[in-house]
Amino acid sequence: MKLNYLPNQYKKNKKININHSYLIEQFSDYKKIFRKIEKTVKRADYTLGEEVNRFEKNISSRMKSKFTISVGNGTDALFLVLKALNIGHGDEVITTPYTFIATVGSIVTAGAKPVFVDVKDDYNIDETKLDKAITKKTKAIMVVNWSGRPCELDKIHSLAKRRKIKLIQDACHCIDAKFKNNSIVKYSDACTFSLHPLKNLNVWGDGGFILTNNKLLAKKLYIIRNHGLVDRNNCEIFAYNSRLDSIQAAIANYKIKNKLNTITNKRISNAKLLDKLLKPVHQVKIPVRKKYLKEVFHLYQINVKDRDKLINFLVKKNIDAKVHYPIPIHLQKAAKSLKYKKGDFPIAERMANTSVSLPVHEFISENQVKYIAQRIKEFYLR
Repeated sequence: MKLNYLPNQYKKNKKININHSYLIEQFSDYKKIFRKIEKTVKRADYTLGEEVNRFEKNISSRMKSKFTISVGNGTDALFLVLKALNIGHGDEVITTPYTFIATVGSIVTAGAKPVFVDVKDDYNIDETKLDKAITKKTKAIMVVNWSGRPCELDKIHSLAKRRKIKLIQDACHCIDAKFKNNSIVKYSDACTFSLHPLKNLNVWGDGGFILTNNKLLAKKLYIIRNHGLVDRNNCEIFAYNSRLDSIQAAIANYKIKNKLNTITNKRISNAKLLDKLLKPVHQVKIPVRKKYLKEVFHLYQINVKDRDKLINFLVKKNIDAKVHYPIPIHLQKAAKSLKYKKGDFPIAERMANTSVSLPVHEFISENQVKYIAQRIKEFYLR
């Protein structure tokens, strides 16, 4: 029985011209990266080495965070934050049903119970419904800054402080994003990020990191990511093994220095152009762009009529239109024990049924953006 579906997915991706996947293009300068890796190999500091320290300093500087804790992947980042905050069995964590499975999976594997609150038309959690969802068992709110668009962080942060619960951001889409010209780190106990190959800042495999301004939380995270060791011979707490490899850190450092500005700026400019070109199409609903948010467009999502027909049409025109994601978490088989049902979160369900993601990454040209918009107009004007 084969459960690894990814090799076939990679083959499918190669057949489409305007693709969501940019795995080949993003590291076409791999020979330059090999030279960086060679230096790391010669130092023989493969785990928690010099490149990891450099990466953590680079990210802290860029994201205006006092502490960066690099880890094995973005899911580990979420899980370790929960464990470091002593959240587990008998506790509840409020989150969104409109997200990738890792958000909720981290809560469940930490031993806590996820409690869902519906989203708004911008795909982010509805901050006006959070207060009513808080119970005596609630220990944290875990928001997801969907597609690189920050939630209403100031309001949610104020609520969390007033109700004396923790606020965690799943910010894996959100490198370089800002809220009211501030770093998003300012508004929560911790922010978590992924370095997966398809993220805006990415490496040659898995990787992740946590940002926090809390010194005590950072100290605990540094320890529990590395078996609970405080030095080679002394273990303070039995913990986990989730370390960013030095080779992946070297790749990330190269990307931060040479590419990340271009990645962020190009995604923003492509999204703005697509907004402008699609605005006259009344069958397309674009989320309201708020001036106080810096969105970084890990995904570009719109809601449309006849979604599935549109996707089939675009794929035939060599445009890789996708759905992120067609099944909200509360309707997944894995969530059966939570006893939610269809209709409990109507906006999340509507988004899952009407949303479409379009490629706007840094390898999409202006002419390709125009082509995407033209084909969408063609579909609705037939």
